Amino acid sequence: MHVVLFEPEIPPNTGNVGRLCAATGVCLHLIEPLGFRMEDRDFKRAGMDYWQHVRWFKWPHWKAFKAQIERGSTLWFIESGGPRNYADVSFLPQDYLIFGRESAGLPMELIEDNKKHWVRIPMMHKQARSLNLSNAVSIVLYEALRQQSFPNAI
Repeated sequence: MHVVLFEPEIPPNTGNVGRLCAATGVCLHLIEPLGFRMEDRDFKRAGMDYWQHVRWFKWPHWKAFKAQIERGSTLWFIESGGPRNYADVSFLPQDYLIFGRESAGLPMELIEDNKKHWVRIPMMHKQARSLNLSNAVSIVLYEALRQQSFPNAI
């Protein structure tokens, strides 16, 4: 599986997602521009000493990232307003879970081009617009891994 952060802005969120990817054996993709420098103290602290255990890539823009996607992979766009609940779709090992910027989410042009793979995390309170990025990644990633019977779990 793959987790994709599209233009992440907050270093601790990205660090926490890196740590999650290390713990689950999932590949992380960061699409620039990033809202921080990789040398940022908060970024490193949130990821702790896990970065050496993460398979990760940094892409200069969406097109460069998209060009490397293997045939047969599905890109799932996790964003509020999606027509389907994330738990109602079937995730496969080669799939990509794509999450947007903390301040703005995913660009509407990406969602419009991929409507059939647009999913949401249900919210129980109408005033709650979104969850913390690293929490959202955790929720969807663990459901995807559960569907695959937690491959490589120890």
